[in-house]
Amino acid sequence: MGNTKKTVPVRKSNKGIFIGTGIIIVLIAVFFIVKGIGSSGTETVSQGGDITIKKSDVTETAKFYPYKVGNTKMEVLAVKAPDGTIRTAFNTCQVCYNSGRGYYKQEGDELVCQNCGNRFKTSQVEKIKGGCNPVPILKDNKTDDGTNIVISKDFLAQNKDLFGNWKKQ
Repeated sequence: MGNTKKTVPVRKSNKGIFIGTGIIIVLIAVFFIVKGIGSSGTETVSQGGDITIKKSDVTETAKFYPYKVGNTKMEVLAVKAPDGTIRTAFNTCQVCYNSGRGYYKQEGDELVCQNCGNRFKTSQVEKIKGGCNPVPILKDNKTDDGTNIVISKDFLAQNKDLFGNWKKQ
């Protein structure tokens, strides 16, 4: 009998492919987290600086911009009105804010107060002051350079008391 060698198939390692795929998945996940995608229209929380709202990102569906002053959680909303202008307000009700549930959720073209149920047309944001509606952030309290709307940290800090009892979930 002669020398019989068993031939064992050479198996290539897929380790490099798995590592590369894993890195790509992690990078994609980080991208989506940073961009705020999948967060129900809510942008990333800002703390300590100005809020900058990119006008091209705002649509007829209200976007909510969380903000923190110290331990106080706040929120600004921005929505595109039928005339194409971007309207801004604090996401708290001028009447119900002290209840802690005086914040808004959008249903169709209306914002609904989660405390009293009052319905407020998105086209009226920033136009009506007083009553059960979102606290407007008027032209004098923000800057608009044509591309972005900036709301200063000082103005936000001055209005943190509107959110003292806020219990938004």
